[in-house]
Amino acid sequence: MRTVAFAGAGHISVVHALAAQAARDVTVTHVASRTWEHAAERAEQLEAAPCTYPDLPAGAGTVLVCTPPAQHANDAMQALQAGASVIIEKPLTTTLDDADRLVEASLQTGGRVGYAENLAFAPVIERARWRIPELGPLHLLDVRVLQGRPTWGDFLRDVWGGGVLFDLGAHPLAVALLLAAPARPVAVSAQLESAPDIDVDEHASLTLRFDTGLDVHITVSWRHPDADDRVWDLQAASATGVLRVELSPNLALEIDGEVVPLPAPRSDLPTPKLEQMGYAPQLERLLDDFDAGRTPEMGASFGREVLDILCAAYRSAGRGGQLEPLPFGGPRDRTPLELWRLGPV
Repeated sequence: MRTVAFAGAGHISVVHALAAQAARDVTVTHVASRTWEHAAERAEQLEAAPCTYPDLPAGAGTVLVCTPPAQHANDAMQALQAGASVIIEKPLTTTLDDADRLVEASLQTGGRVGYAENLAFAPVIERARWRIPELGPLHLLDVRVLQGRPTWGDFLRDVWGGGVLFDLGAHPLAVALLLAAPARPVAVSAQLESAPDIDVDEHASLTLRFDTGLDVHITVSWRHPDADDRVWDLQAASATGVLRVELSPNLALEIDGEVVPLPAPRSDLPTPKLEQMGYAPQLERLLDDFDAGRTPEMGASFGREVLDILCAAYRSAGRGGQLEPLPFGGPRDRTPLELWRLGPV
């Protein structure tokens, strides 16, 4: 039996908790939170024991880090130093300095750091990855993630480290990297927009340039007019074909207008989205990687690459959208939001 403890009992922990309950041969043993009340509430739901952050990993083999991004590095390092593996919710950290610490720790522990990019494990994205080479060299890849503002947590405050591009934008950036591979990103430009009642960006337009000449266009927004709905989709095109993915409001994969069948989700899940959005397979496969001594594809290095692009994008926005080379060569001790606020310096 594999054991998991939770660092954090907030909103994002709910979906990971459901995935853990549905996972085969997985037991959640402990839950820590900022308050004992929240830890006890989530622990009761999981038939686990509440604890404090210093108690972790509390004997568990893996700690699932669901705390605010600024805490990720310290919470993960504590678990790693105690001999546990870790799965870290995205974004990996708020600064590249902290991301560097986690990459080094992963190397020293044989790859015992997983990066929780659930869409990498979503069946529709996996099948898109398998089929996209059939198109040949891409000349178009557009990704959209549009939804209403979050109504929980500190996402709208500068303490989070960034706004919509930092938090929600980590998903489409990861998908773009996976679908464009083996091409590598070489530069990024971005435009960000905020609103008078929040501290952070709520709308972002980004262009990610690859070494093949491909420009990937990403739009991320908390301005979607229907707060109860969202639009998550992408389109890729070459000289010979078109691939289209829709994650929300519907789930679909099409190649040249033909629907590609997707596997039916497991019948024992409380909601099919646990598998369709990748949460259930993510947990099981990362634990399998740890058990086998493999460095996960979705590991610390991948999470740092996403953050590297985010930092460069925020720096670009602060400089009027000018193209920023990758890897990012700017300050590694600043959050994305701080890099944006540096302005044109």
